[in-house]
Amino acid sequence: MAAPVLERRLGLMQATAINMIDMVGIGPFITLPMVIATMNGPWFLYAWIAGAVLSFIDAFIWSELGTAFPKAGGSYNFLKEAYGANGAGRMMSFLFVWQTMIQAPLVIASAAIGFASYFSYLVPLTTIESKLLAGCVVILIVILLYRKIDAIGKISVFLWAGVIVTLFWIIGAGVVHGNFAAPIQHINDGLTINHAFVTAIGFASVKSVYSYLGYYNVCHLGGEITNPSKNIPRSMFLSIAGIALLYLLMNVSVVSVIPWQRAKDTEFVLSLFMHELAGSTAATIITCLILWVAFASVFSATLGYSRIPYAAAADGAFFKVFARLHPTKHFPYFSLLVLGSIAFVFSLLFRLGEVISAILAMRILIQFIGQAIGLLLLRKARAASSFPYKMPLFPLPVYVAIAIWLFILYSTGLKLATYGLIVIAIGIIVFFIKAKVNKEWPFVTASGNDPVIKEA
Repeated sequence: MAAPVLERRLGLMQATAINMIDMVGIGPFITLPMVIATMNGPWFLYAWIAGAVLSFIDAFIWSELGTAFPKAGGSYNFLKEAYGANGAGRMMSFLFVWQTMIQAPLVIASAAIGFASYFSYLVPLTTIESKLLAGCVVILIVILLYRKIDAIGKISVFLWAGVIVTLFWIIGAGVVHGNFAAPIQHINDGLTINHAFVTAIGFASVKSVYSYLGYYNVCHLGGEITNPSKNIPRSMFLSIAGIALLYLLMNVSVVSVIPWQRAKDTEFVLSLFMHELAGSTAATIITCLILWVAFASVFSATLGYSRIPYAAAADGAFFKVFARLHPTKHFPYFSLLVLGSIAFVFSLLFRLGEVISAILAMRILIQFIGQAIGLLLLRKARAASSFPYKMPLFPLPVYVAIAIWLFILYSTGLKLATYGLIVIAIGIIVFFIKAKVNKEWPFVTASGNDPVIKEA
């Protein structure tokens, strides 16, 4: 009997839906007042524009790498190939999986915690009750994902429909009942481009970028995407463009009804927005829809991340047990169960604000900056035919992306950046111990240990 393998069953619509529901989640609803408070002025919309610009630029990098290596695991494969499958790529890809085992459950937990936090608008919860609800959300997600990928694709489209309905209702209500043009007309009132504004943009972008994360989720599912050379980049750019437009319209809609001076101090700003327009019943309905969106985000994020340890283990670079596929449903069930278990524990331990900044701080150096530099190495070493998608103006977007990510890392704060470096340092120590025991690079020199392998 042949060993089970991943199946290419996700088309462009399903891939875009998976990206979009991962991007939206609870993020924009809970970070909207945070961004306004950080900017402290009508120009808060620029922080959302900045997040969209960075996502677009970074998607160029993901598109080149995702179409060149359309496999499960995304960044694991990119880093391994860029820095040398028999050399430093071993360490870089190991470090990515290492931080993913912490960072991915943080992402899943953040959405679950956000779900529980917003649920308290409907039913006031104690701290313990809120944590238990967050844990139950994680458990339910794992149960829903314990099935074949084509069934998951159908569930994703169903959840995506709820996301779109929610955002369009919020936007439509503002257009019909609010002074929709006012926030745009006054966006520059009192604006001065100085050090304080740039600093505020940096801190606010930590929150707005968090709400865009997920545009690359399709790359983690590369081994299950049909026609990946076209559908991977298309799904990313479509999802970023669609979500950026919806975020901006949603923000304008909200502050056209609730002035930004009030919105910045309101935890349940979307529920208050609908309550003022249509009463308590409408506020309850929109709250339920926001919870639907948060649940969809946990679903999508858990789906993508469960493929990363699997890909590394199947490649012999991580614990072998993570390479197990379900014998009949053909999905990495062990990886899903382990990440879900860690996320369950995190959902009981942490607060939302801590998790959001920690997620970015841990990702930036290895994943975003690491693979951007890796693409520069690959482009020099490999033939043009190796890259089905080629970004415009290369390598300028790569350098711009690296500079912006460094700025975002600085804006997360010294404490969290230090924690990220500590996690990486421990990972390096573990890698060298593992390499020494297994007699792997750099302790054993093998042929082909160059940073990248040139092609004719």
